[in-house]
Amino acid sequence: MITPLKLNPDPEPAMSTLTDFESPTLDAPYTLSPDQIQQFREDGFIKLKNVFDADTLAHFGEEITRLTLDLNPKKGLSDDEKSTYDRAFIQVGNLWRHSETARVFSFSKRIARIATELLGVSGVRMYHDQALYKEPAGGFTPWHVDQQYWPVGTPNTVTAWVPLQAVPLDMGPLCFGKGSHLKKIGRDLEISDESEARIAAEIKEHKVVEVFEPYDLGEVSFHYGWNLHRAGGNTTDTARKVHTVIYIDKDATLAEPRNQNQKNDWQMWSPSTKVGEVMADELNPVLYDAEG
Repeated sequence: MITPLKLNPDPEPAMSTLTDFESPTLDAPYTLSPDQIQQFREDGFIKLKNVFDADTLAHFGEEITRLTLDLNPKKGLSDDEKSTYDRAFIQVGNLWRHSETARVFSFSKRIARIATELLGVSGVRMYHDQALYKEPAGGFTPWHVDQQYWPVGTPNTVTAWVPLQAVPLDMGPLCFGKGSHLKKIGRDLEISDESEARIAAEIKEHKVVEVFEPYDLGEVSFHYGWNLHRAGGNTTDTARKVHTVIYIDKDATLAEPRNQNQKNDWQMWSPSTKVGEVMADELNPVLYDAEG
């Protein structure tokens, strides 16, 4: 769910200091069963329990929250000035470039390895990280597919959606369209009121099963770039705090952009890469390589 953001333009922002903290889960392997991998590839998403422990989420979540509030591009806008998309959440990308603590969390080998094994590739690069904070009374997130925004020449893309706390249904967890990555629904629609209405109608027409479940503390979901998903509004008095990392096959090449969103993403997330080249920009480091 990516739209161009006005982030801190400083190419080398000041990095915060990483305090001493040892996490038992940040880089430790997470065992996936063959059935889980098959389920992901058939359903287009999977939710995995106990990926991170409570102390790890609390430690890194404190810094991610600070950065999200400091870098909020919608700070100062009234509700009348916000679109449906704007009201859905606070969105801040490239957190790893602003803080050493955020970098360590976003570079977690644990989730990068999970992404690699789910995709069945030899390794993954970061496309980018981002915070998605749905404020109290935050609006719904319309149906959409993320890869509509990405000029990436492979379907081997996956987003790790990492809640920093438990997410009950009334806080706005993700809702997935089961198997929708195999159906060409909504692939040319920007996230909007129109995408919500049109995709909802096609989901009904194609009898796509909607999976809408709460997240336990430490539970993380992974979904393909072409998987349809949405989220309800946050009707609680607590912010829904989520950190995400988008992974692409480490051998993925830059595709010719198909729309203005993809042109914007190219300049923001992989600017030195030329069409047809492997996306090896400094903003797209390899985070896990099974061969090395």
